[in-house]
Amino acid sequence: MTATLNLLKQPWVWAWVGALGVWGATAAFTGGQGAGEVLRAALTFGAFYVIVALGQMFVVTLGPGNVDLSIPACMTLAGTVAMKTMAGAAAMIPVGLLIALGIGLVVGTVNYALIRLLRIPPIIATLSSSFIYQSAAIWWNRGLRVKPPAALADFTTAKIAGVPVIALCVAVLAVAGHVLLTRTLYGRGVVAIGQNPRAAHLAGVGVERIRAATYILSATLAGLCGYLLAGFSGGAALNMGEEYLLSSIAVVVIGGTSVAGGFANVPGLWGAALFLFLLVTMLNTFGAGAGVRMVLTGLIIIGVIVAASGTRRRT
Repeated sequence: MTATLNLLKQPWVWAWVGALGVWGATAAFTGGQGAGEVLRAALTFGAFYVIVALGQMFVVTLGPGNVDLSIPACMTLAGTVAMKTMAGAAAMIPVGLLIALGIGLVVGTVNYALIRLLRIPPIIATLSSSFIYQSAAIWWNRGLRVKPPAALADFTTAKIAGVPVIALCVAVLAVAGHVLLTRTLYGRGVVAIGQNPRAAHLAGVGVERIRAATYILSATLAGLCGYLLAGFSGGAALNMGEEYLLSSIAVVVIGGTSVAGGFANVPGLWGAALFLFLLVTMLNTFGAGAGVRMVLTGLIIIGVIVAASGTRRRT
């Protein structure tokens, strides 16, 4: 009983409760038909949400004003350059991956340089730089949609015992992110900076070094996501990252991370990612119109966030 009460006090639980609730409602409405397929689809698409949300979570945890709005453009640029470089050749898959990660590294470095050297607020710096990255993707792509190597496409769509392989891999990545957040000096430094930057500096935390590493981490994960998403969707498209701008932030907030900084958790990311996908699926299954769907989506998300926030305040 005590263990159950302690579990319910965790803000990330409500994202999972919401995900299970909407999945159950969808299954009940359809009489259980297609429930397994819906869950597998949620795991697949949720994996992409989790990759970018993991990096966004570290950025948001740094404190008010910290957010990475360049994620969609970074995904597009990384996916575009990687696909064109590989040109469908299986032997080039490792090279394409390194290129995607390298682009993320460069993007994160440029973002932090704008923030640190030019004293531009993060939200403005990452938004303005995203136009540059998107323009570079357009110039590089020139309207072409290069197909990924068959082996990469097979990997992103493969299943083991009905469970998407990419979901299993991202689950391992999420565990690594949890360890990084809770068991390393870097993760504790991120939390300390989010709680009080000056106190963290006086305690010997390398504030600017950690901020730089965090923006680089976020962009690198975005590059990885762009690479995998391009492989999954049959090639890189210039609008492939659009839905991940707000989704990456929504998953972080719904998952229980404080937008005020200084508090984050990884388990909630998966729950929030599944919740967002399943919520849209449920409303589509119910036949709700576009307007009603948007209103209900907003109200349900607000309810989950309020529940999670109330739990955090009580804790």
